[in-house]
Amino acid sequence: MRDTTDILRLESLQVHFPIQGGLFDRALGRPAGAVRAVDGIDLNLTRGEIVALVGESGSGKTTVGRVIAKLAQPTGGKLLFEGRDITSERGSSALRPYRHRVQMIFQDAYQALNPRHTIFDIVGEPLRSLRLVDNATQLAERVGEALASAGLSPPGDFFSRFPNELSGGQRQRVVIAGALAVKPELIIADEPVSMLDVSIRAQILQVLVDLRSKHNMALLFITHDLPLAWSIADRIAVLYLGKLVEIGSADEITFNPRHPYTAALRNATPQIGGNANPAELRALQGEVPSAARVPKGCRFHPRCPLAFDRCRQDEPPSVEVGPQHMSACWLAQ
Repeated sequence: MRDTTDILRLESLQVHFPIQGGLFDRALGRPAGAVRAVDGIDLNLTRGEIVALVGESGSGKTTVGRVIAKLAQPTGGKLLFEGRDITSERGSSALRPYRHRVQMIFQDAYQALNPRHTIFDIVGEPLRSLRLVDNATQLAERVGEALASAGLSPPGDFFSRFPNELSGGQRQRVVIAGALAVKPELIIADEPVSMLDVSIRAQILQVLVDLRSKHNMALLFITHDLPLAWSIADRIAVLYLGKLVEIGSADEITFNPRHPYTAALRNATPQIGGNANPAELRALQGEVPSAARVPKGCRFHPRCPLAFDRCRQDEPPSVEVGPQHMSACWLAQ
């Protein structure tokens, strides 16, 4: 039976990036403002659970992942790991135990891999920096185990190779192996398959699902693709302009969305046997509003075809619309 205790919890998490003011702003002492990339979200992950964080570019998905990986510092709220508040912890020595248990898979394998290092050095680097091995024999064993877990077999054939000698799918597997080498309990996967073709994408997703099954590892899967999120996740959280607008089971969010933005994401995706005809696709109109000028009322209102007067004035609270299904929309109530 799967352990359902929380491994991670975000409470009212905020990440605001200050805007550099102009000469007159500085002279008059006027505040320049801030980009509200993440604006007060609550989210939890249990052990062995896969949660997909879905939203379009600019919604704040990657910023959430970077905060959890302690690569960015929040400006408000709390980050709790196994119930312990680690929001303000920083520094390599203080974070060493945390980085042992939480790892991140980056989107661009080309940028994530040092072209001058061999695959053995790349995968072994976190083991050396976190001091998890005592000798060269242990290092070789752990690197080989990580490569095999990521689907690169026989692992010894990859030890002396360089990133430019690998295919795109193999490079992405090396990035996954680097995260797996330290045997983490939580992995943040930031668009890990967005740069791969469909056949390789399915293989990488299967690797992640198998790792969850074998090691009871939690996974935060960041993506802009709602059908892809449904194929892998237990729950889906929809992020729009720094706010969670809907969260629930993968089936509920995909097939019974209660927020117009979630429905728009679903309807904008071609479906085999459904809206495969491009003329039938209903694309979102316009661009995401600026996170530096957050709307007064419902933040989806500028692009919502169902908006009415109340949306212009008040931001809707998140309410329960079904079993463990929350939505922040006046119409959902």
